[in-house]
Amino acid sequence: MTSLTEQKCVACRPDAPAVTPEEREQLLPQIPQWRLVEREGIPRLERVFRFKNYLDALEFTNRVAAAAEEEGHHPAILLEWGKVTVSWWTHAIRNLHLNDFIAAAKTDRIYDQLVAERGGPGSEPVPHEAEG
Repeated sequence: MTSLTEQKCVACRPDAPAVTPEEREQLLPQIPQWRLVEREGIPRLERVFRFKNYLDALEFTNRVAAAAEEEGHHPAILLEWGKVTVSWWTHAIRNLHLNDFIAAAKTDRIYDQLVAERGGPGSEPVPHEAEG
C-alpha cells in the first residue's frame, strides 16, 4: 500500500465517489490524530495543531496553504494564538474523498517538519491570559 503522503490529490467532480465506511476505517489509522467530525451535515477530518506562539502558527498556516494550492485541494483553516485548526473535506461532493486523507497526512508532515525546525510544539493548552 502506498503511503498517503506519497499520493497526489486528483480533481474531484460532483459525481466523484465518497470514501465508503470501510475505506474510512482503513484510512483513519494512517492519520491517528485526526478526528472525524460532522459540520453542517458534512463529514470532515479535523485536527488542532498547537504552537509556542502566533508566528509559528502563522508559518504553519502559510505552509499548509502553499501545499493546498499545489495539490489543488483546500482546507478550512482557523488560525489563533498558539493553535491552528485544519478541516479537510471535499466541497464538490460534500463528503470525504481519498483526497482528504492524503491532504491530512501531508498536513501532518508539514507540522512535523516545522516542529523539527523550531524545536517543538506547544504541548500544553494555551492559557487564556496569553491570548490576544
